[in-house]
Amino acid sequence: MVPVIVAAAEQPAGLPWGWIIGGGIAAAVMLGIAIYNSLVAQQVRCDNAWSDIDVQFKRRHDLIPNVVEAVKEYVGYEKGTLEAVISARTRAMGASGAKDAAAAESMLSGALKNLFALAEQYPQLKGSEQFSHLQQSLSGIEDALQSARRYYNATVRELNSSVRMFPSNLIAGLGGFTSREFFEVGESERAVPSVKMS
Repeated sequence: MVPVIVAAAEQPAGLPWGWIIGGGIAAAVMLGIAIYNSLVAQQVRCDNAWSDIDVQFKRRHDLIPNVVEAVKEYVGYEKGTLEAVISARTRAMGASGAKDAAAAESMLSGALKNLFALAEQYPQLKGSEQFSHLQQSLSGIEDALQSARRYYNATVRELNSSVRMFPSNLIAGLGGFTSREFFEVGESERAVPSVKMS
């Protein structure tokens, strides 16, 4: 009868270690799932934010032919400036990825700035209600684009941090999550437009 009591006393002492190890494994699995889901959510936010930028690009691209037509009526012989805008628009519409799009859109912004600076030389064009309305619409789109760019860069910063920081970098590597490029403002958007006076 004594050996039975000793065996019963030893059995409960072994059980807590099994529970502790099992609990630790379960906690690690749950943490891994939570990190994976967080990375997926961050990736979806980045995709959604880029979609917002893409919508603003499309709005701007759709408005530019109207601006060019309005300007063409008044400054027909300034053909080079108009062609630069059309060429930049075509390149921007074909851009893919944040880095390529940023470069193309920056070139387009520079061409538009030159166009609007040129318009300052033509009082009749500046006084045109249609041109004024188009210019205000483009300005509104630019504001919306700046806001969308800031949000996109914030989501990219969050995802890139998670992809690089421990322990989420382990799950990111296993899940195939990678860093994204920021949407940077190009030099032509920072530069003052140059206007040739004739």
